[in-house]
Amino acid sequence: MGVPSHTVENGSVLVDSGQSRLRELGYKQELKRDLSVFSNFAFSFSIISVLTGITTLYNTGLTFGGPISLVYGWFIAGGFTMFVGLSMAEICSSYPTSGGLYYWSARLAGRNWAPFASWFTGWFNIVGQWAVTTSVDFSLAQLIQVIILLSTVLSFFGQLAAVWNLLGVVLLMILIPSVATERASAKFVFTHFNTDNGEGINSKVYIFVLGLLMSQYTLTGYDASAHMTEETKNADKNGPKGIISAIGISIIFGWGYLLGITFAVTDIPYLLSEDNDAGGYAIAEIFYLAFKNRYGSGVGGIICLGVIAIAIFFCGMSSVTSNSRMVYAFSRDGAMPLSSLWHKVNKQEVPINAVWLSAFISFCMALTSLGSLVAFQAMVSIATIGLYIAYALPIFFRVSLGRKSFVPGPFNLGRYGVVVGWIAVLWVATISVLFSLPVAYPVTSETLNYTPVAVGGLLFITVSWWIVSARHWFTGPITNI
Repeated sequence: MGVPSHTVENGSVLVDSGQSRLRELGYKQELKRDLSVFSNFAFSFSIISVLTGITTLYNTGLTFGGPISLVYGWFIAGGFTMFVGLSMAEICSSYPTSGGLYYWSARLAGRNWAPFASWFTGWFNIVGQWAVTTSVDFSLAQLIQVIILLSTVLSFFGQLAAVWNLLGVVLLMILIPSVATERASAKFVFTHFNTDNGEGINSKVYIFVLGLLMSQYTLTGYDASAHMTEETKNADKNGPKGIISAIGISIIFGWGYLLGITFAVTDIPYLLSEDNDAGGYAIAEIFYLAFKNRYGSGVGGIICLGVIAIAIFFCGMSSVTSNSRMVYAFSRDGAMPLSSLWHKVNKQEVPINAVWLSAFISFCMALTSLGSLVAFQAMVSIATIGLYIAYALPIFFRVSLGRKSFVPGPFNLGRYGVVVGWIAVLWVATISVLFSLPVAYPVTSETLNYTPVAVGGLLFITVSWWIVSARHWFTGPITNI
């Protein structure tokens, strides 16, 4: 049965409903449970980080469709992402554990499929998280992040990250078009469709689909709210709130940021040209030109990029936080090599070894991306498609194998849960295909879309490891009470 969404009284002692539910699921409380609903929201919101995601892939949206893909594609991707988030929130309410997705799959896939379902989901989830961190983070920043994560002020830095992202978006969406001496018309922003992509693609539908990647890449990482549930007060209620609010607020603020920046776009080919001052990095050139044309110096634009750089730092910090909790939970259930080492908790109730491991692996993966566009594209592919596959699996099990056995928690979608779940699964299946299509013609080793290769490689390794070894010893989540 679902547990109450409020703190309940057990004799004369108040028992947190999330902690009570965790015990029912077979786990003892090892992590410090002191995060508020805002702190839980903050970690997911900071990983989504519209400043990070939009800035990173704005060139993609501008190249494939331009304003139309940016302005309307954002709402399309955002709307379907909300379906995914709602389904995840419903399951999170029932199973508020740090394991998150892989634990959900184990509980919903049925006894026979539980070990393989949790194994497969878990590795796609954890590698996808590493890829997210890799695509935004580098060595010195990671070292600072580890120090913060091992401190006793994690909740404060999580909240600071969310506030920085919110204020940063508001600042830039107002400042940049206000400073710019030349601004695009409303007609251009809301109706112009850029077909001049230089990649040999002429179909408008195809172009629009490719432009969606920017939006979908940005709107990911909100599983952090699930991974932080063992540290969140009343997690069976506040975990779902964290997921849904992070997505919803990101959609609203992200659209505002896109509008503000796009109103400063007047010459798409020049912004994408490698011959401009920013070497073809569109947003950097937009910021630089806005200040240079008005004040004769582009220093103000560089300072604005500093605002984004700090948001990227916070995004990496939150990613490492979420990832370390996933490592902690996955090793607690014996799924990782040297599991006994990674799920140790220090005196501050922080999974210290899991934090260091997450930062180290992300750093090693980042090294492969230095100077290699192919490697970076592989990281982005796994961070987007690989992670969304992990999102979709427990939802699929909830609406199929676990449809009759699923017991909802305090947050649930009622009779709409199955419908919302199927929409979420179909959307993930759709983007998995669409984002695997070629992004340039003719297809060569330099223009090949490496998404199928990267995700297929992860699939091969995960399944092979299971067949050769893991099926003999991994039995799925185990209790520690």
